[in-house]
Amino acid sequence: MSQSILVIGGGFSGLTAAVEAAEMGYDVYLVEKESYLGGRVAQLNKYFPKLCPPTCGLEINFRRVKTNPRIVFYTQAEVKSVQGGAGNYNVQLEVNPRFTTPQCTNCKPAEDVATTTMPNEFNFGMDQRKGVYMPHPMSFPQQCVVDPSVISTDEGAKIQAALPAGHIDLTQKAETVNLNVGAIVVATGWKPYDATKMDRLCYGKYPNIVTNMMVERMASPSGPTEGKIVRPSDKAQPKTIGFVQCAGSRDKEHLPFCSYICCLATLKQICYVREQNPDAEIYVFYIDIRTPGMKYENFYSKVKADKKVHFIKGKVAEVKEGASGGVILVAEDTIGGGKVEQAVDLAVLATGMQPVGAFSPVPGIEYDANGFVVPKDGIVPCGCAKRPVDVVSSAQSATAAALKAVQTVRRAG
Repeated sequence: MSQSILVIGGGFSGLTAAVEAAEMGYDVYLVEKESYLGGRVAQLNKYFPKLCPPTCGLEINFRRVKTNPRIVFYTQAEVKSVQGGAGNYNVQLEVNPRFTTPQCTNCKPAEDVATTTMPNEFNFGMDQRKGVYMPHPMSFPQQCVVDPSVISTDEGAKIQAALPAGHIDLTQKAETVNLNVGAIVVATGWKPYDATKMDRLCYGKYPNIVTNMMVERMASPSGPTEGKIVRPSDKAQPKTIGFVQCAGSRDKEHLPFCSYICCLATLKQICYVREQNPDAEIYVFYIDIRTPGMKYENFYSKVKADKKVHFIKGKVAEVKEGASGGVILVAEDTIGGGKVEQAVDLAVLATGMQPVGAFSPVPGIEYDANGFVVPKDGIVPCGCAKRPVDVVSSAQSATAAALKAVQTVRRAG
């Protein structure tokens, strides 16, 4: 029987579960499919409850991971199979190469000679990256990555030549790692719901329709617009903005559940806009506003008191092309009565939270119809792999999951 614990997912909840279990004296394997730890929180400008930047929470956990010898972490790794039962799981990983070595922490000289560009996934395609890159400024581990598409090309050779010897290794291959663990914490997180699936909202048809996570990246000082919320079409500051709530959530055709964070994300992003442009007029189309808890309700009341912010109770049924690159949001005002056609310079879709299990399930893990992990003895979901939650609730869920995992291995031992 194994006394070690596997944590699948290196976002905020996965990091929390890993360090909590390790600091209780158990060996932990942490597996993350991206090339960096930190998950969705790393992409935020600020997060609740203190509206602090990602650094204030992630850096502490990164330090705890780095200094704890009981934690072994794998990035760019995927779980290929899970077999066995509580106390004795056999897990197979595939660890993909990044084609660099740990001393490769500055790839600027290689970026200068690289010619291939591709959409930057971290910024949701709003800018481009080169074939060699640092995923983002706060990446942990702080190690560059070479895109597989340039490995066998002349460009790959130029990238290697531009950096000191030993920094680039284009011969790296994917590796298979077999682990034996007593319990598994599943913290695979979430992905923004695909806005292109909602035809009536016209995402992709009109350039000045963006998602809430795109706004987070724009508002971030390290984002594609250096902290400025602008229209994609002309990089102009929008004078009118429309927020479309429940974009894909609470909809039997898309996500039947409430994604929990969307209302608060919109309220937070309204504050971003008002800080940058006090004269901006903001329109929020909603079914109902959900802000659980006194602190969040007070935050909502503060935003609602702003005379430049207009709440319209009605679901956007149609989006039409407007003047000067803007769009017109069409809805039925269920309180004021009548049809509303509001022209805005920029429309923001509050897209829902879809668990990763809905489109990338881990073999050997059981999921419900929506893609959330079904708990069983020895397999403990936490964070957004379990249900839609905010960052604080995600951390609390992770601590509870770590305790359950420890109980499992202790019983098995």
